[in-house]
Amino acid sequence: MNSATLLPATVTASIAPQATPSKRPLVGLLGIFIAAMMAGLNIRVGALALADIRGAMGLGFDDGSWLTTAYSAGELIAMPFSAWFAITLSVRRLELWMLGICALLAAILPLIHNLDLLLALRFVQGIASGTTIPLLMMAALKFLPPPIRLYGLALYAMTATFAPNLSIWLTGHWTDGLNDWRWVYWQSIPLALIAGCLIAWGLPKESIQQHRFPQANWFGMACGVPALGLIAIALDQGVRLDWFHSPLIISSLVAGLALLAIYLVSEWYHPSPFIKLQILGRRNLGLGCTLFVSLLVVLMSSSLLPASYLTPLQQYRPLQMASIGLIVALPQLILGPLVALLLYQKWVDARVVFALGLLLIALACLCGAQLTSEWNRDQFVLAQTLQALGQPMAVVSMLFLITSVVQPSEGPYVSGTINTLRAFGSLIGAAAVTQLITVRSRFHGEMLLDQTALVSNISAVAPEPAQLMGIISQQALVLSIADAYRVLGLLALLLIPLVLRLTCIPPPVTQVAPSPSSSHG
Repeated sequence: MNSATLLPATVTASIAPQATPSKRPLVGLLGIFIAAMMAGLNIRVGALALADIRGAMGLGFDDGSWLTTAYSAGELIAMPFSAWFAITLSVRRLELWMLGICALLAAILPLIHNLDLLLALRFVQGIASGTTIPLLMMAALKFLPPPIRLYGLALYAMTATFAPNLSIWLTGHWTDGLNDWRWVYWQSIPLALIAGCLIAWGLPKESIQQHRFPQANWFGMACGVPALGLIAIALDQGVRLDWFHSPLIISSLVAGLALLAIYLVSEWYHPSPFIKLQILGRRNLGLGCTLFVSLLVVLMSSSLLPASYLTPLQQYRPLQMASIGLIVALPQLILGPLVALLLYQKWVDARVVFALGLLLIALACLCGAQLTSEWNRDQFVLAQTLQALGQPMAVVSMLFLITSVVQPSEGPYVSGTINTLRAFGSLIGAAAVTQLITVRSRFHGEMLLDQTALVSNISAVAPEPAQLMGIISQQALVLSIADAYRVLGLLALLLIPLVLRLTCIPPPVTQVAPSPSSSHG
C-alpha cells in the first residue's frame, strides 16, 4: 500500500473527475514520446551521416566535427531547465513551440552553406530538441497512475535503447537508399508535425504562471548555460584535439567546471532551483544516477563499437550496418513493456532484474571481445541479441528504482537531473570509448611494429613497408576494439554489486485493479 503514495493526491483527484476524457492525456503523452524520439534520432543520425554531410557541403573533417558538437552543446544546455519552463509556460505550449522550431530549422538547414550560420542553427535546434526529452519522463510521472506508470518509463527507456540503434538504419536509408543526405535533417519534420498534433489535442491548455519568473534562479542559469556548453565542447572535441595538449580544451574545461561549481552551489541554496540537488542524498537517487551515467557508457558497446569496426575495416556503409542496429532496436518495442509488466509482479525484485540485464550486457561484450579481422556483421548477431535482451532489463529497472523514491511533486527536479546526467553520460561514454580505442590502438601498433622488426631481421621475405603498415594499423584497431569490449564488459560486471546496494522497492499495487477493470471507466 505504501507504494500507492507515489501518486500524489492532486493527480489522483485529477484522474477521478476526468474518467470520460482520461484518454486525452495519454494521446498527449504519445506525442511527447514521439517528440523525444525525434530528438534522439536527430543527434545520432546527424553524427552517423556526418561524412555525407561534409561531402555535400564541402566541409573538412575538422570543420564538420563541430556540427555534432554544436547540437550536443545545445541539447545539454536545455536539459536542466526544461522542466521549469514546462511548468511555467505549460507542457503543451513549450512542446509546441519547441517542435515548431525543430521543424522550421530542419526545413532550412540543408539550404545553408555558411558554416558559422549552420553551427548557430544546429545549436538552436539542439536546445529545442533537448527540451523535449526531459518532458517525457516528467509527463509520465504526471499523467500516469501507478498501475501503468512503469509503461511510461519503458517508453522513456527507449530514448536510450531504441533510438540510438534505429538511427543506423535510418542513416543508411537516407544516404544510401534515397541517396539524399538532406533527409538527415528533413526526417524531423513529419515527426514534429505528428507529435505536435497529438500534443495539441491531448494536453490541456494552461495559462502562463508569470509569478514564477521573479522566483527563478536566473544567476544560476547565467552560470549554468555557458558551463554546460563549454563542458560539452571539451568532451566532444577532446579526442580530436588531444585533450590537454589543446589550449581550447583546457580553457573550456577550466572555465566550464568553475562555472558549473558556481551554478550547483547557487542551486543548492536557492529557494526555487531548477534542479534540487538535495534529493540526491537518497540512496536510490544518488547511487542510481551514478549507475545511470556508467550504464550509458556501457551501452556504447552496442552502437559505437560495431560501427567503429565495420566502417573503417570492412568499408561498410550505414545501410549495410542497419541490421546490427535493428537487432537491438526492434525488440525494444516489445521487451520494454514486458520488463515493465515483469516489475509489477510481487515476487520480482527490480534490483535482480537490473543485475541480470547487466550480466547479459557483459556477456555481449565478452562475445564482442572475440573480435578478429575476419569478422563481418554476421558475427555481431549474438552479441547484439544479448544486448537487445539486457538493455531493457537494466534501463527500465533502473528508472523504476530511481523514480520510486521521489514524491510526484519532485518529478520535475528528478527529470531535469536525470536527463542532464543522460546527456553527460552519452558525451562521456563516446569520449571515453573513443579515447580508449585511440590509446590502445597506438599501444598495439607499437607492439606489432616491434615484433615485425624482430621477425624481419630473421626472415628474408618481408612485405613492402606500405603494405606492412596497413596490416599493422588494421590489426591494432581490431585489438583495440576488442580491448574496449573487455573494459565495458568488466564495467558492467562491476556495476552489479552497486545495483544490489540499492534500496529494494516493492512493485506498485496493481493486483486490485485487474478484477474491477471496469471501475476506471
